[in-house]
Amino acid sequence: MNPLPLDGVRVIDFTQVMMGPCCTQMLADYGAEVIKIEKDRIGDLSRWSLGSDPDGLNNPVFSSLNRNKKSVALDLKSDAAKAQVLALIDGADVVVSNFRPGVMERMGFGYEELRARNPGIVFAIGSGFGLEGPNVHKGGQDVLAQAMTGVMARKADATQATSIYSTALCDYSAGMHLVQGVLLALLQRQKTGLGQVVSVSLYNSMLAMQMQEGAAHMMRGKDLNWAAFPLTGVFETTDRPIVMVGAFKQNPLRDICEALEIDDLSQEARFADLDRQMEHKAELQAVFRARFAERSCDHWLARLEKVDILCAPVRTLAEALEDEQTLVNRMILDAGRSPNGPIRLIGSPIDMSAAPVVVRHAPPRLGEHNDEVLGMADERRRGAA
Repeated sequence: MNPLPLDGVRVIDFTQVMMGPCCTQMLADYGAEVIKIEKDRIGDLSRWSLGSDPDGLNNPVFSSLNRNKKSVALDLKSDAAKAQVLALIDGADVVVSNFRPGVMERMGFGYEELRARNPGIVFAIGSGFGLEGPNVHKGGQDVLAQAMTGVMARKADATQATSIYSTALCDYSAGMHLVQGVLLALLQRQKTGLGQVVSVSLYNSMLAMQMQEGAAHMMRGKDLNWAAFPLTGVFETTDRPIVMVGAFKQNPLRDICEALEIDDLSQEARFADLDRQMEHKAELQAVFRARFAERSCDHWLARLEKVDILCAPVRTLAEALEDEQTLVNRMILDAGRSPNGPIRLIGSPIDMSAAPVVVRHAPPRLGEHNDEVLGMADERRRGAA
């Protein structure tokens, strides 16, 4: 079997909930030894999500973010426990946390303290708003980042009520940016021998996700909103919604009209170009809505695909999980069973031919690896002495 890309890399993981665990799970999936430091008797707060597992064992939310890791449960107010963690960090490559700025320092695990012991340590921090500035101590959370970066205010239809995006978009993207930062720091350490601080915030990740929209605003004073374009939208059919994106063609409106078997609206002055289509968007989409409502989703998919207009059915998550494409892409992982039933998880979106992701360790019980890991720490301390 090929060695995994991160074999030999040890990560000390202080993270909890989603942003940080999302990052460290990706590192663990590709071979890193991730040692998760959890609060004694309580653990990662996500162990208690959904309220369905009173013992916090293999809760679906926790399980989705913590496979391939080892769990150590400690009371970090204890000097002995702190000494054990420091001994682990002395032999580690990466430390990851997602507390508010200053918490790691108050616990005795700040970067300056750790760098003095281990100059090669990569100190990765996930935060809500960054390490300085007016919001540095404000609690960071996915929905707040949506609201404060303009993401929540952006909508396809200005008449719609402002609402929360229902998937943890900010946590996931920031977690993936933190993975990138850790890997870049490890590559740079190969050249310099030294570690560094890597910082990613929910706030910055959401601004970065709007790179096109931000540049359009700053350089042209324009609001770029791909979802609000006149030939794009979600339309009800007789059985389920369909989404259509009329783009990347010389005259997409003409082809849409052909698919819908209606007169070519692009020949009308009010729809002759994009600017006029935007001006008369409500009228144009009213025509689309009326026509789509006459037949089934499958009927219109076939018609639109025949003229090469981008389209798709609007599915539920349950349907997507059962789709053949999901299975072919190996996006479902079986991680054994818990007393609460089978553990089935979403896999990694990165498909490496020489490093396929497998579940080497099921999501751990709280403190499951105390004896194994702390034995290593005590041995290291004795060796140092």
